[in-house]
Amino acid sequence: MSDTPPDRLAANPNSPFYDEALLERGIGVRFNGAEKTNVEEYCVSEGWVRLSAGKALDRAGNPMTVKLKGKVEPYFRAATEE
Repeated sequence: MSDTPPDRLAANPNSPFYDEALLERGIGVRFNGAEKTNVEEYCVSEGWVRLSAGKALDRAGNPMTVKLKGKVEPYFRAATEE
């Protein structure tokens, strides 16, 4: 498996960018230099993250999200914590 996280990844299984193997491995995201733990989806090349907005849900039962633009730095948690 590659040591470079993908350009785009989503936590929603209905998304075409969902990858269960990578999510199980553990992905962390730094956004504008700050560690974010509520990231639902990110894209490095376009420079944005989708963060869950509290506990609010949409009518399909998915978390409500806010899209923010900035510098996105994904990394593998397991590799940095060992």
